[in-house]
Amino acid sequence: MMNSIFETMLSRYQIATKDDLTNATHEVMQEITLAGLYKAGFFDKSAFYGGTCLRIFHNLPRFSEDLDFSLLQPDDDFKLENYFDAVITEFKALGKEIVINKKTKTAQTNVESAFLKENTEIYDLQFTSEKRIKIKIEVDTQPPLGFSTEYKLLLLPFSFMTRCYSLPDLYAGKMHAFLFRNWQNRVKGRDWYDFEFYVRNNTALNFTHLQKRAEQINHLSATEFTPEIFKKMLKERIEKTNIEAVKNDVRPFLRNPQELDIWSRDYFLQLGDMIRFKHADDADLTNANLISTSFNNKTTSVAKQ
Repeated sequence: MMNSIFETMLSRYQIATKDDLTNATHEVMQEITLAGLYKAGFFDKSAFYGGTCLRIFHNLPRFSEDLDFSLLQPDDDFKLENYFDAVITEFKALGKEIVINKKTKTAQTNVESAFLKENTEIYDLQFTSEKRIKIKIEVDTQPPLGFSTEYKLLLLPFSFMTRCYSLPDLYAGKMHAFLFRNWQNRVKGRDWYDFEFYVRNNTALNFTHLQKRAEQINHLSATEFTPEIFKKMLKERIEKTNIEAVKNDVRPFLRNPQELDIWSRDYFLQLGDMIRFKHADDADLTNANLISTSFNNKTTSVAKQ
C-alpha cells in the first residue's frame, strides 16, 4: 500500500529514538504549515526567517521548533488569522487535524529579542490528538527593514516557493538574538550553534540590517552600535556565559552531540574574530532604501515606507 504524503515526508528522516520522531514530526508539520501559507498568498506580504528557515532551506544540521516570519512592510492591521483556514485545510488534506491558538504575551516576552517583541503576533499550532508536539508561529508586524529576500523551493507536500530572508539578513537576525535575547534562567544554545554555522560557512553578516534591529528594538543609534562595539559586546556575552548550559540546551536537537566537544569560551571567541561583514560594494547587498526580491530571474523592489 502506498504511503501517505505525511508518511513519505517522515520517511526522509532516520528515526531511532523518541526524540528523533518528535523532531522529524515537528519539521514535517512546519513544512505543511508553509505549504498552507503559500496557498493563501501569505508570502506576498511576508518572509520566513530564523533558525527553522536556516534548517529547512540551508541544511542547518540541527532541528528547530518555531516558525518566525516578518512582514515586508509594517502593518498594524495585519491578521495572521486570515491565513489559518488554508493551513488547517492543508493538514486535513493529509489526514491530520490541528488547532491554532493565539498566545498571550507577557511583559517579559515583549522585549526578549528580535523574535519576541511588542509588535509580534504569536500562535501555537498543534495536533488535536497529540498536544505534546506543538509549533510556535510568530509574525513581526513592525519589522526592522533594510533586508533582502529570495524564493526557496520545497517539493513536499507539493512543489511550492517560500519567500525567505537572504542569508546575510538571517545572520543579522541571529546575531541580534545572540546579543540581546533575555536568557533569564535558560540560555539559548541554539543561537550559539547557528552562530557557529554562519561562521563555518563563511556567510557575510549584513551589519546594516543588524544596526536597524538594534535601533528599533534596543534604541541604539548607528553611532552607538558600530562593528567595533558589536565585537566588544559579543566578546563580553561569550565570556559571561556558562558554555555547559549552552551545550545542554542545543544537545536534544542534534543527531551528533559529539560535535559540541570542542565548544569552549576560547572556541567562540575565536569564531567571533572570524566574522565577515557584508560591504556596500558586495553585488548582492540590498539598497538601504529598498527590499529587493528575486524569482525566476526577475527582480522586484518594494520601497520602504
